[in-house]
Amino acid sequence: MEPLFYTALLVVAIFFAYRAMVATRILTATLYLAGISACVSAVLYLLGAHEVAVIELSVGAGLVTVLLVYALSVVGEDALDPGSIVAKPLAYVFVAGVVIALIWFLYPLIGPGSTFVISKLATVLWEQRVLDVWIQIALIFSGVMGILGMLSETAETTPDHVEKTSRN
Repeated sequence: MEPLFYTALLVVAIFFAYRAMVATRILTATLYLAGISACVSAVLYLLGAHEVAVIELSVGAGLVTVLLVYALSVVGEDALDPGSIVAKPLAYVFVAGVVIALIWFLYPLIGPGSTFVISKLATVLWEQRVLDVWIQIALIFSGVMGILGMLSETAETTPDHVEKTSRN
């Protein structure tokens, strides 16, 4: 049953990666990249790297996506679409190589004879990984506070500025 989960997550991640590469809008590509990060986080969790999975999910899919969306809302989307610096056939060969490497490295983990220990999420989070959870809470809180700080910045009005605008 687990190999089916790995295969499904791999197919979804590849689909999201393809859609991120061909997306015409930066915001759409950002959301597809968040989807890739969520799939990678799920794979990491299934492989037993619970701390890394939580960090990937909160930072990769959460905080980075929020920062990119905020940056796009401030700067706006770039209308110029410069050509790629990597030829498409070379990019396809590279992506195929990465997929082959993933299969090569994951097969011993999901192939015949592999065993998995399934734990309840509450047990893993609040008994085995409580320190990691608190660290993630602190990271997410500081990221949200940083974003709120960026959103609340306004131009200072000086008495000269008020005086000049009142004369006009």
